[in-house]
Amino acid sequence: MLRSLARERPLRLKSLPRYGQWSSPCIFVLAVIGSAMGLGNIWKFPYLVGQYGGGAFVLAYLACVAAVGLPLMVAELMLGRRARSTPIYGLLRIAREEGLSGGWSVIGWLGSVTGLLVLSAYSIVGGWSMAYVFRSAAGAFHELDAVAAARLFQELTDDPERLLAWHTLFMAMTILVVSRGVRYGLEEAVRWFVPVLLTILGILVFYAHGQPSFDRAVDFLLRPDFARLDASALLAALGHAFFSLSLGLGALVIYGVYAPERVSLLAVAPIVVLTDTLVGLLAGLAIFSVVFQAGLSVAAGPGLIFQTLPLAFGTTPGGHLMATLFFTMLVLAVWTSAISMLEPAVTYVMKRWRVERSLAASLVGVLVWSFGLLSLLSFNLWSHLQPLGSWSRLGRGTFFDVLNFFITGLLLPLTGILTAVFVGWRMSADSSRIELGGGWGYRLWLVLIRFATPVAVVLLFLQAMGLLGWEVL
Repeated sequence: MLRSLARERPLRLKSLPRYGQWSSPCIFVLAVIGSAMGLGNIWKFPYLVGQYGGGAFVLAYLACVAAVGLPLMVAELMLGRRARSTPIYGLLRIAREEGLSGGWSVIGWLGSVTGLLVLSAYSIVGGWSMAYVFRSAAGAFHELDAVAAARLFQELTDDPERLLAWHTLFMAMTILVVSRGVRYGLEEAVRWFVPVLLTILGILVFYAHGQPSFDRAVDFLLRPDFARLDASALLAALGHAFFSLSLGLGALVIYGVYAPERVSLLAVAPIVVLTDTLVGLLAGLAIFSVVFQAGLSVAAGPGLIFQTLPLAFGTTPGGHLMATLFFTMLVLAVWTSAISMLEPAVTYVMKRWRVERSLAASLVGVLVWSFGLLSLLSFNLWSHLQPLGSWSRLGRGTFFDVLNFFITGLLLPLTGILTAVFVGWRMSADSSRIELGGGWGYRLWLVLIRFATPVAVVLLFLQAMGLLGWEVL
């Protein structure tokens, strides 16, 4: 595989990144996979498949990934490696090299800030996952009924002190990894976490294969039901293709900064996308097999993971062990994504104020932790507050709901469209060809990033603003 990742092209004289470099192409691939694998494909993907009828949604998602996710992933990795600097300063450097306005550095600002906003909410869900590891290991899911499962989750979210403890622990774990640097922090994390995550997923699928309902889960995931593939389903697939690959968060840009010079980004991106999608499908098989076996609905929305699954695991033999493994896998998935979201802002603080990495990680981490308190309290003490109560689309939305809408509906699409325009139309083709090489793969990528990706992202933005009239869950 490593041979296929390499490419032969003249090297440019370019300084190595100040902050470190991945030790090998394999580690680089694992790091990008770890960034992409998160709540998007283990939590959200299965319940979207459940809502929109199975295999038809999977096909639509794969098409959206090919048209939007893959080109943007290549673009962000390419920008990082070309700049060899933190996203904000890196975009400024590239713009000046291209004779363009320094205002294009706004892409770096948007990505870095969005990553911190996502992490502030991500940490809350990471805390839930950690709490459920201990609950499942202690046998709390044994012979649950639907009311007890809902009450178990409600007791967690209603207790601000308990949520604060888990939120603090998760952010402390993330800060610890990032503070150790690229080689001894980020690299060691992905070197262990990603293989362990995939191993646990394999065990869960093997367990699911032994369930009588496994064939039904396969049929549900892979048999297309095109009658349910309407406009809202297509837009949901498009939005998830954007969200599930850590696009628009600055994470892929900073990981591209650390990329080895002779690694083909056009080869790495498809490997990451296919692995990410495969993980989502396998997670869906594991989840749906258990849920079907328990006679429950797979169209349970976000509650599928924290309410329906505990109920299902509690009624199956060996369920408490499998539940513990599942939530451990979820913690690792959230953790590997979280460190990639924190890294861009940490490197900016290091460069801007010339401070040590450990101090920069602590300062940025405490800032994210503090902002996360707003989301945390929106589940209990501030659940009655509706910041956009006058707007019909979010009339009953808490701060957590508003933040999620603001990120997915505005910041991520805006970062995506600016990246596509900058790379596809403003940056010279010669510059991108230096990083990506020539050939049909590069030409296809250039067509997609110039035409298909911007149109798709604009549609996503218009839908989020309610201008298309299509409702998406």
